[in-house]
Parts: sequence; structure tokens; C-alpha cells
Amino acid sequence: MPSPRVEIHYCTGCRWLLRAGWTAQELLTTFGDMLGEVALVPTKGGIFTVYVDGYMVFDRKTEERFPEMKELKQLVRNRISPDMSLGHSDSAVKSQQQQQQQQPKEDTQQELGSFKDEPSAGDSCPNY
Repeated sequence: MPSPRVEIHYCTGCRWLLRAGWTAQELLTTFGDMLGEVALVPTKGGIFTVYVDGYMVFDRKTEERFPEMKELKQLVRNRISPDMSLGHSDSAVKSQQQQQQQQPKEDTQQELGSFKDEPSAGDSCPNY
């Protein structure tokens, strides 16, 4: 079986190269030779998406946030070696998920009303 390929697509207009590079470094440090390649793919449009062997594991636009590194490591691990332990990263992600499940949901209409089709003040990409 060939080694997995991770692709990190990032927006050059948003200047997310450093974030993409740091993400690649963290994944290579954690998974070492279990990964065959980590590729940085420059793009436009406010994109920050991570793929493992062509399967999207995280999309910033869908999630409306950047991935937490512990979360991303778990998502990548689940694709390449589900039985691998991530040590403290596993327990931290699980405890965050449990906290989110225990929090009461706010009114859905209120949440839907807060979404905007236009970029927020923090989005500086002219292509977003």
C-alpha cells in the first residue's frame, strides 16, 4: 500500500502560507514516515482545506473556523492509522467533544440569522 498523501490547500491572497507550513510541520512531526508526502497547494478564494489521499478531512469554509491542531491530527490519524494512539491529543479532543455535547443548543433561527455571504472584517482576501 502506498504511503498516504496529505494536501493542504491554502489561500495565497489571505497570506495563509505560514499557517499551512506550520500545519504540515505538525503533521510530519506527529506521523513521521507514516506519511508519504505533505503537499502545500496554493490557491485563492479564502480556502484552507486538508485532504488525505483525496478525501477532505477539514474545510475552513464549512466549519467556519480553522482546525485545532489536536483535532486535525485526530482526523488525519483516523484516515491513515485508526488504531494509532495520539496520547494526550486523543483525550483533549474527546473532552472537548463531550463538553460541546453537554452544552445546550441555542435557537437555530438565531444561529442561521448570523451567517453572512460577505467576508467578515477579519477576512482580508480580495478573492473570498
